[in-house]
Amino acid sequence: MAKRLKEIATFIKGELIGDGEVIINGINGINEAKEDEISFIVSSKYENLIELTKAACVIVPKDFKRAHSKSLIKVENPSIAFSKIIELLLPDRIPHPKSIDETAVISKSAKIGTKVALGPYVVIEDGASISDNTVIYPYCYIGKNSKIGKDCILYPNVTVREEILIGDRVIIHSGTVIGSDGFGYDTQRDGTHVKIPQLGIVVIEDDVELGACVTIDRARFAKTVIGKGSKIDNLVQIAHNVTLGPNGLIAAQSGISGSCEIGRNVVFGGQVGVSDHIKLGDFVTAGGKTGILKSFPANTVLFWYPAKRVEKARDVIASIGLLPKLFERVRALEVKIKKLEK
Repeated sequence: MAKRLKEIATFIKGELIGDGEVIINGINGINEAKEDEISFIVSSKYENLIELTKAACVIVPKDFKRAHSKSLIKVENPSIAFSKIIELLLPDRIPHPKSIDETAVISKSAKIGTKVALGPYVVIEDGASISDNTVIYPYCYIGKNSKIGKDCILYPNVTVREEILIGDRVIIHSGTVIGSDGFGYDTQRDGTHVKIPQLGIVVIEDDVELGACVTIDRARFAKTVIGKGSKIDNLVQIAHNVTLGPNGLIAAQSGISGSCEIGRNVVFGGQVGVSDHIKLGDFVTAGGKTGILKSFPANTVLFWYPAKRVEKARDVIASIGLLPKLFERVRALEVKIKKLEK
């Protein structure tokens, strides 16, 4: 969808420097952009690329001082502005289902809002409700009495089990399962395991995005909660009765064990593991592969296994690097002692 530069500048509330009548037909990276495309840089350290790029216009930080031969649009955050431009110029870049496909299986007791789109072979069970403007791609399953809010997107092969509550503007990527049974068994004297019924639910609050193949278990009782605005990467496991506060960022292959209470704005790197019944305060950050075996207060930065405050973890890692030299010194001392003994 072609737009004039002045339209784009107005849309992102930026300051245009250059010809506002220039037509933009595309979006691209600074190195790949063509003469009719727009691009961006995030800081002045990439300023040299402005004269090298073929782009018709470059989005730059607001504090940019120098003049350039290219048209510029100054904004507070170029990356965010560029994302908005993508929505403006390429509104149909992902082909959403537009209506309810004739192969969708919808219970007579289900409630379907206005402008809902259901792809082929979607199944909506008894008592489920899908609110306005939600798009559900092919082969998704929505269980009995589950509720999905407005403006949500469920990509192909998402499973939402029974009694699940999903808020507005939630995005769920392919292969994700919400509401599978929590991992709970009682072991008997003979070594066999008896399944513990999982009677609770899962609540996904507004503006959450779940990556591909995420699994979020239903609670044994009460609820498992994913807080508003949280973003969860691919292949993350969240166990029963976990509460994840608002605006969490959880990277791929992380796992949170049962009954953990995680504060707001936590950040986990890839492959972070959290033991059961742990409490983490607000704004806790854990580096990749950190293993968290005890609770930590707010604003703590963690690393290593078992998790340590990052300052202590650095000391431990540095000490490990010195071990070869330490072994050499010990061997030398042993040789000297043996000579003295003779």
